Amino acid sequence: MVSRNNSLRLVAMLAALGAAPLAAQAPVRLSFADAVRRAAGEAPTVALATLRTDEADAQVRQARSALLPSLSVAGVWVNRDFNSQSLGIPFPPAFSLPNPVPPFNNYDGRVTVTQTLFDWSNVTRVRAANARADGSRAERGVTVETAAQAAAVAYLRASRAQAVVAARQADSSIAAELVTLAEAQKAAGVSAAIDVTRARTQLVRAEGLLIVARNERDRGRIVLARTLGIDPATPLELADTLAGTLGAADLPAGRDAVLTVALAGRPDLGAELARATAARRTGTAIRAERLPRVGVEADYGLNGMTVPSALSTRQVALEVTIPILDGFRREARLSEQAAVVRESEVRERDLRQQITADVDAALLDLRSAEAQQLIAADQLRLAEDELSQSRQRFKAGVAGNIEVIDAQSNLIRARDTDIDARFAAASARVALARAAGVARTAH
Repeated sequence: MVSRNNSLRLVAMLAALGAAPLAAQAPVRLSFADAVRRAAGEAPTVALATLRTDEADAQVRQARSALLPSLSVAGVWVNRDFNSQSLGIPFPPAFSLPNPVPPFNNYDGRVTVTQTLFDWSNVTRVRAANARADGSRAERGVTVETAAQAAAVAYLRASRAQAVVAARQADSSIAAELVTLAEAQKAAGVSAAIDVTRARTQLVRAEGLLIVARNERDRGRIVLARTLGIDPATPLELADTLAGTLGAADLPAGRDAVLTVALAGRPDLGAELARATAARRTGTAIRAERLPRVGVEADYGLNGMTVPSALSTRQVALEVTIPILDGFRREARLSEQAAVVRESEVRERDLRQQITADVDAALLDLRSAEAQQLIAADQLRLAEDELSQSRQRFKAGVAGNIEVIDAQSNLIRARDTDIDARFAAASARVALARAAGVARTAH
């Protein structure tokens, strides 16, 4: 009896530890769709990708500045003297020349405007910068898809851990009932003491597994919080369970339709196409450097030895520049860009094949997982029936509780199999959404 009381106190202590909350603050209720949506918009990786997109847009404005007017204002004050000997004129010269000239002031204020009239190379560079900005936005889309998938998988794992906790709690309840039943059967003289011992052993084992399950559940919520960029100390309450449709996305039916969506919407393919476009436009800009460049410069200002006596002066200049030879550097740069374009074409072909493989593999996994889910559900139903029948036989005294314990073990395995099958099916749906480039729409 002492040993039994110690065991029960140990179980109660472990259960209390496992049930201890992570923090005293109120939990944040989070659905699967909320987690995916939050990750797609607020995850740290998405925030960094958005900043890189802003950088690319700023680079477009920098490239465009070469085609826009330039305006500057300058003011100069000079005080100097003049010595004829510094110019090689002997002193005293053959003619009368004061030397040195006394110091004098000169004031000059000027407004200068420059404007490019024709520079096809810079026009094409702006277009190349726009293509790179498009690529940066597509890269952000890749980051969004990755963050959405990571959040979805983290949520599914946390939901799986929560389902395991519920299963272990049910196992513990059944084990406690079997202990009560075994003690009653022993008291009635229809059961041996070994049956009570077996029932108590099963109860302790169930409670130990419950502690482990609660720990995994809490760890899963911490991982989910980190994936979403939330303080890990924030307690999360999952609003969704491993239901039959969890993880579904907005996708058409049929392999060909899904593949069409993937090839049209995968952001990584869009990013590769944008890189190729930027490389081609950069090559065009380099070739355009051979064309003449035309610009105009105008300035207007006041110049004089004193400010009141300053006179207005102006200048207008038209400049035409025709590049002739730059040591064949331009040709080498063209060869470099041609190689970059060919590399991008190879990556594009490989990526299209990879997208097809991703969609086909995800569809295979989904069909297999859905079939396994049906089998696991049948297995769970049969295990529950087996346990119910074995308990009735034990109550009737026609079988020992070893049969009940075996049935209970089968039920535990069936519950785990059912949870794993539901998790696999939901994960396969998320993987299919990611393969099609719509993971951010998973719900």
